[in-house]
Amino acid sequence: MALEEIINSDIKAAMLAKDNTRLRGLRAIKSALLLAKTEKGAGDALTEEAEIKVLQKLVKQRKESAEIYQQQNREDLYQIEKEEQQVIETYLPKQLSREEISEKVKHIIGLTGAASMKDMGKVMGAANKELAGKADGKTVSEVVKELLSAL
Repeated sequence: MALEEIINSDIKAAMLAKDNTRLRGLRAIKSALLLAKTEKGAGDALTEEAEIKVLQKLVKQRKESAEIYQQQNREDLYQIEKEEQQVIETYLPKQLSREEISEKVKHIIGLTGAASMKDMGKVMGAANKELAGKADGKTVSEVVKELLSAL
């Protein structure tokens, strides 16, 4: 079943259960998917990869907003963002741990023959392709920097 169909059925279930927190997150996902589908050149249906990118973008937005609200001592708005983030994350594939990311990046460094920080672009390109949807880009970047600076 496509993600859009799953979201629609989950929205109905959340409405029946009167679960407003979950409903907010699901409506955000539905809106973002609809927007992505209607973008110029997107075609009729989104690929699984495109759906994951949309979800990751939503999670990133929620994290950034939550940080800002926390800095401004707006606990009420911070809580809303965190709740929506948790709902959205349930539809993402399981994220790799930092250790798993490190192992994959070490393997990529070996394959690309990277020897210094000058090769970071080459390593990041390969890492982002291999870890797409499984790891946060910021974490991947940090791990790549750590490993390349240790060489």
